[in-house]
Amino acid sequence: MKFITEKKLRDFYSKGSFDTFELGREERLTPGGRQFLLDRGIKIVDQFSRKSKTKRQNKKEKNVKENNKIKMLHYKSKSIQALFFLTAQELLQKDIILAQKVIDLSKCLPQLKNDNKQNTTIFTENENCPALNKDNFSEHVSDCIEITEFHIQLEKGREIIALHRLRCAVRELEQYVFELFEDGEQKQGIERNINQIANTLSQTICSIVGGTKCQKEN
Repeated sequence: MKFITEKKLRDFYSKGSFDTFELGREERLTPGGRQFLLDRGIKIVDQFSRKSKTKRQNKKEKNVKENNKIKMLHYKSKSIQALFFLTAQELLQKDIILAQKVIDLSKCLPQLKNDNKQNTTIFTENENCPALNKDNFSEHVSDCIEITEFHIQLEKGREIIALHRLRCAVRELEQYVFELFEDGEQKQGIERNINQIANTLSQTICSIVGGTKCQKEN
């Protein structure tokens, strides 16, 4: 570390006045040297302090961006959770068990807690939906059944459409997370969580539609 004293500054100044004094990376002013410059209105430029300030500012901006991402996901999840509640309310008069299942699934929506642990759904084997199994339950699996105007004619067409609406909302959340977060354990955990919810909805739709053969095998 090199210290710039008042004496050195007086020598510099005697050789020619200056209005700015720039400190190098390994240079520091003594109290007397700093006061000498201040008394003459000379601007002090500290490269080390400038870089440190820039580094702190960049870190602060990064933290703000990360916090904003968490807030965005939080409110997006809350919005979809409200849709789950609305769907459960619609189903209460027709199928209280299905309504409760929808409520239970709403509790599994990503919340980004401090420990990064998510509520997860438990895989249940469904003979009407063999395309889903323990190995791929947490992965993105395309829909077994394409929901069309045909399904609104079925006895439980309203329930099928309601669950399909939820599944679409969850898939939108998946894309939202994909674009918002960088790759990492946090992102992967959220994606697994979302896939489990979407796949559980797919299983439930398959159960309601019925049939003896998985639509993916057709």
